[in-house]
Amino acid sequence: MSVGGTVKDELAVPPSGEPAPRKSRGEAHPLVVIALSFVTAIIVGGILIAVTNQPTRNAVRHFSASPGKVLSAAWHAVSAAYVALFEGAIFDPHTFGHGSVWHDFNPISETLYNATPLILVGLAVGLAFRTGLFNIGAQGQLIVGAMAAGYVGFTWHLPPFIHLVVAIVAGAIAGAIWGGIAGWLKARTGAHEVITTIMMNYVALDLLDYALKTSAFRRPGSNQAISPIVYGTARLGKLLPSPLRVNLGLLIALAATAGVAWLLTRSRLGFTLRAVGASPTAARTAGMNVGRAYVTAMLIAGGLAGLAGCSQILGGGTNYALTNAVDAGLGFDGITVALLGRAKPWPTVWAGLLFGALRAGSATMQSRTGTSIDLVTIVQALVVLFIAAPAFVRAVFRLRSSSDSGAAALAKGWNG
Repeated sequence: MSVGGTVKDELAVPPSGEPAPRKSRGEAHPLVVIALSFVTAIIVGGILIAVTNQPTRNAVRHFSASPGKVLSAAWHAVSAAYVALFEGAIFDPHTFGHGSVWHDFNPISETLYNATPLILVGLAVGLAFRTGLFNIGAQGQLIVGAMAAGYVGFTWHLPPFIHLVVAIVAGAIAGAIWGGIAGWLKARTGAHEVITTIMMNYVALDLLDYALKTSAFRRPGSNQAISPIVYGTARLGKLLPSPLRVNLGLLIALAATAGVAWLLTRSRLGFTLRAVGASPTAARTAGMNVGRAYVTAMLIAGGLAGLAGCSQILGGGTNYALTNAVDAGLGFDGITVALLGRAKPWPTVWAGLLFGALRAGSATMQSRTGTSIDLVTIVQALVVLFIAAPAFVRAVFRLRSSSDSGAAALAKGWNG
């Protein structure tokens, strides 16, 4: 089954005169299963917090004498960690009213700031999913996009608005070319995109490492692997005053979401991409150029990931300088975002906001409770695990099996 399993339902035409099949009453909607997958990941994360909490472990030694103390210590550790996570991502009563009015919105701003590249990478992965491709090369596409945008940003001298536009276009084109190579290899040679995109991730990482050792990219007078700072004329302007970091990248991400949504649902090209994702054989029989669809999908996906790279370097994600950490794990987090959003544009935005909140709140959680920031990574991995095993989630929550296999299609296979 291909990634576009849900597309099959959209494109399928029922036999003449027969109504389309409906779900039986009581069957769980795939979105419910996905939501419960996230809840399950949060529960398992809470268990890990309790197990690694020192006061809880101390109380376990006296469990037979006072079991209530164990539960109390575990509850305190878990609740404190998740409350701090919420306060760092949504609303922090500890800092509310103690600074400027804009400072009160800092948690939300950090969530939006962290969500911006996640949305773009999620769109890059999701668009490929809908075409029957598993694009796990968003990391490499993001890196080369950041390299191109950064080079234009700290090397060229252009007027303010033009400089920003040229840098963004350069990043998007670089990412598109990097993704298009994998699409071309798939179309012309049949090379599996999982293999090619993984290898191209490593190539991009090594290319960045090499570039930062050259005079063209290394900051003058520095022995560290860091580039010059992007000129102010090429930076993404902030949407709100300092100290808030949310910038124009958020608007670019929302515009890209609207564009992808229109492409998939309103355009002839989008219909072709979804048809190829549903069944390459049927699409080829209908006269569609499957190879061209693969190349086009990967070009667009790479461009979206390149925009995420622009957001990182031009939006201050790496302090406006190119470093080896420019990816920041976004390339693979985007896979989780696309899964949670079921490879659909607007649900991907909500998934990106959710994982942006996890990223934003993790620092507060660690500083206030001592809970490792790695817990967020564990929760994200658990979300993928449980979405990939919908039958397990249904069994845990005693849900009936759904006839809508959208989530299961994403789990069973990525390519037709």
